[in-house]
Amino acid sequence: SGLLFAQGRLSALVKPTTNVSSVTFIIITLQMILVQVNPGETFTIRTEDGQVRCITGPAHVPMVSPNGTMPPIYVPPGYMSQVVEENGVRKVMVLPQTTEFHPSMPPPPPLHVPQYLPPHPAMLHQHHMYPREMPPHFMHQLPPPQMYSEQGECLPACPPQPALLIQDVQCARNLSPVVSQCSIAMTDSGYPVLLSLSSSLMTFSSHRGLETTFTVEDLRPATAYYIKVCASCGSVKGPSSEVADFTTMCAPPEAPAPPRVILHSKSTLVLQWKAPNDNGSKITGYLLEFDEGKQSAFKEVYFGHAKQYKIVKLTPSTNYAFRIAAKNDIGMSEVMTCCTAGSAPQPPAPPRLSASGVSWLTLEWNIPGGLTAGDTLTYTLEMEEEGTGYGFKPKYNGEELSCTLKGLRRSTSYRFRVLAANAEGRSQPSVPVEFSTTPDKPGAPGRPALRGRVQPRCLHTVWDAPKDDGGSPVTQYVLEMDNGWEVVYSGPLREHVCDSLKPGTWYNLRVYCQSAGGQSQASESLTVQTAPVPPGPCQALQLAGKARTKRKELPFNPAVALLAWDGGAPVSQYIVEMSDSTQGPHRTFYQGLETDCSACQLVPGHKYCFWVKAANQAGWGPLSEMYEFSTAPGPPEPCGPPQLAVKTPTCVLASWEIPACNGAEVFEFRMEWGAAEGTLTLTYCGPAPGYEARNLLPATAYYCRVQAVNSVGAGPFGDVAMVTTPPSVPAAVRSVAVVGEDALAESLAGPASCLALRWEEPCSHGAEIIGYNIDFGEQVPISVGKTNHYILENLQPDTTYRVRVQAINGIGVGPFSASLKARTRPLPPEPPTLECAAAGPQSLKLKWGDGPSRGHPSSFVNHPGIDCPRLVCIYSGPCHTFKVQRLSEATVYQFSIQAHNEAGVGPLSPLYSFSTSRSPPPQLKAPRVDQLESNHYEVTWEALQSMRGDPIVYTLQLQRGRELEQLYRGPASSYKWHGVVPVCDWRLRVCAGRRCPDGVELWGPYSPSIALPGPEPPAASESVAGSRATSRDGVAPRKDRAITDEQFALLLLLGFAIVAILFAVLIQYFVIK
Repeated sequence: SGLLFAQGRLSALVKPTTNVSSVTFIIITLQMILVQVNPGETFTIRTEDGQVRCITGPAHVPMVSPNGTMPPIYVPPGYMSQVVEENGVRKVMVLPQTTEFHPSMPPPPPLHVPQYLPPHPAMLHQHHMYPREMPPHFMHQLPPPQMYSEQGECLPACPPQPALLIQDVQCARNLSPVVSQCSIAMTDSGYPVLLSLSSSLMTFSSHRGLETTFTVEDLRPATAYYIKVCASCGSVKGPSSEVADFTTMCAPPEAPAPPRVILHSKSTLVLQWKAPNDNGSKITGYLLEFDEGKQSAFKEVYFGHAKQYKIVKLTPSTNYAFRIAAKNDIGMSEVMTCCTAGSAPQPPAPPRLSASGVSWLTLEWNIPGGLTAGDTLTYTLEMEEEGTGYGFKPKYNGEELSCTLKGLRRSTSYRFRVLAANAEGRSQPSVPVEFSTTPDKPGAPGRPALRGRVQPRCLHTVWDAPKDDGGSPVTQYVLEMDNGWEVVYSGPLREHVCDSLKPGTWYNLRVYCQSAGGQSQASESLTVQTAPVPPGPCQALQLAGKARTKRKELPFNPAVALLAWDGGAPVSQYIVEMSDSTQGPHRTFYQGLETDCSACQLVPGHKYCFWVKAANQAGWGPLSEMYEFSTAPGPPEPCGPPQLAVKTPTCVLASWEIPACNGAEVFEFRMEWGAAEGTLTLTYCGPAPGYEARNLLPATAYYCRVQAVNSVGAGPFGDVAMVTTPPSVPAAVRSVAVVGEDALAESLAGPASCLALRWEEPCSHGAEIIGYNIDFGEQVPISVGKTNHYILENLQPDTTYRVRVQAINGIGVGPFSASLKARTRPLPPEPPTLECAAAGPQSLKLKWGDGPSRGHPSSFVNHPGIDCPRLVCIYSGPCHTFKVQRLSEATVYQFSIQAHNEAGVGPLSPLYSFSTSRSPPPQLKAPRVDQLESNHYEVTWEALQSMRGDPIVYTLQLQRGRELEQLYRGPASSYKWHGVVPVCDWRLRVCAGRRCPDGVELWGPYSPSIALPGPEPPAASESVAGSRATSRDGVAPRKDRAITDEQFALLLLLGFAIVAILFAVLIQYFVIK
């Protein structure tokens, strides 16, 4: 339908790329002729309406023939046209006549061909002939023509619109379609290609270059893609082609993941696997193979649709290898080895000590023997602390062959053993071994102190030993000075004289000690100044603490930057100056003697300069070095009130929003929680914006507030939120106890068959308590009303019961209280047999029972009576004997006894009659002996009254050494003795006797003896007469009387008492004190 003009030389057509795993096709029918325009060449086409369109190479110009004939093509002189058919596509090439053709090319057609009738224009754009039943992937839109002048020059125009042709669609994911596109004869040109999974053409892959073929890789099988292309030349871009779509072919499914064992035993294995990607085609089955445990060729064991299979009849303790593939294609999974059930491992060897410390020990151990390949063991390390008595406790459980135990005590021995375990069980523990931790480093010594006055060039320093030596004695003390903390002394002494110091200089001294456990912490430093020094410039300021952004304060500490020389006088004041810049004016913000100050009202994020100078009596010193400081971000803003959500009566979930951080990211939140608004305590500290409060009390109001923290500091607390937990079941009953009958308003029906219980009312948790349940071993507990006591009746005597009580409210039943062991009383005891063990004139000793009762303390009661039925209690207690005092002699008394224990009081026994005996006369005083004449004596003694009508008789005895002789027996109270020659060792004594009506005589004890006076000399008669005369005149004669035996014994006892008291005082003073 038009003329075709060619300029330049045409080259051969490039063949499309093919490979083994793809099929290359071009969706062009035999009715279409494709004209190739090479780079640098221009084709001019004149259509039937007279328009001229210029096509610049590289390009492919499709021409459609409705009847399949070759259209006429006119070429310039010196050129020839040739038709080449490749892969079912006919292409026309215009070549110079001198061009050599490939032998495979067909001979050129004749130059004169019949006239070609142009097709209808609509046929150029509505071609729908699809060979091999494939969808079209090309565009039949012609590019815009270029206009030429009469001289053949090309006028400026936009790049042509290319036609997109899909030459090849691959069927695998790693292969991709090849896009063939048009060519333009321009420099700095290209073809941007856009590819997307949707028609909206979101670009995820692009291509820009002069090649006319582009391979898109990494596509997914069985997936529809959309593609378009445009031509560009420099910064000018032509219109895009119409969107073409294509669908990749289906591929075999991906290899399944290795199967996993979900259940195994000694002879069975249950395997399970997941379905892989089917790559566009549904999976129809799975093939499972295994090697029969022989590590040989695999054998099919299952084929089907299920994704789980159970293999039976396997050999115990054998390794099996399995692999699985999908049906669509051969795709083996990775080999997974598993083992059937076996036996527990053998005991491992004892652990070894790898390293030790003050509070830690590192142990390691070996793998036990007898293991098969693939066995996974878990080890348990147990520890026993010496002296605790708790035995071995597990401290580590894992698969590692070493473990570090921390938190141990220093210089302490521990015993260790290790156990191994697999899926079949645990082994026996290894042989225990014992290891010890090392001693700890000692504590810090006391702060150094000065001894004596401070000298200009020396300091005498002393310090105290540490309170804790760390388990080993201190061997060395080290004294350091703050001149880079230089060591000035090292030795065992606790004092040192520091010399060669600078006058008027402040020094910081500290000391630390060393022992076998290591080096201690340094003590508190001692800051001391030597003698005054001349003044000098101050050192630069130092920041004493963190900047407080909220107050806009900056604390400084000039004390650490004192004068180097103060002139021998103390500093009177300091001046601290500040400026906004190094060249700016200085202004004073502090003046005084204090050694610290704060710069207030500072602007955050701004730089400030500070100087300090000191003054004394001589004046002001120079300014110190400049100190620069930039303010930092501030703490975060306060948090809002937290949102409290009640989950359970004892659990509340608190959450809050993150506040403004003020320049530094918030990394921590602190939540305070409490039952009263004024007594909140820190409950949570962490990065999460929420916290779950547990173990709360039901029906209780709780208050909560939150504080945010960033790198600068903690912000203020936010508003307080309040939540009330809902009511719940009551708490457990406390203080359940058995009470006696006296503690109850009502009496017990039978103490041996009843138990009186009393308890305290528990917390109701917001709902009023309506009753209680009492469980004491019966099948159904007893329900009682709202009371705090109850009497259990109809119980077995002397029986133990376990009693529990639980409270009930409107919400439900609370937990039972702790079990109370209560035992009912036994039955009251029978009275024992009463006997009289000994009878006296005024007392009776009674005896009953054979010993204490069988484990139950008993009390006995005696009741006497004197010819009357009235009984009076004279004793009550646990003893088995009692002596009745203050009775009348020779009198008959009646007694009755009864026993009682915790069960109650037993019955009274029959009456027992016992009589007291008669009492003998009392002891007489020593008799009196008077010498009437020579060998004539008169002995007298005191007379006693008759006892209850019974007469009294007396007996006088003479003691001659060891011989006794009765001189008199009768009722008289005196006796005269004649014709006796006395000896110096003769003594006399007398006793009284009671003569009873029945003729029995009761004799009392003898009186003290008295010596018989010796014979007087002849001249003594006158003295006797004189003495008598003196006695007549009223003066008593003086006689030398010897001490008696009783007086001698009393003196001896008194002497022993005085010696004992003296020894006690000496022991107290010299020994005890």
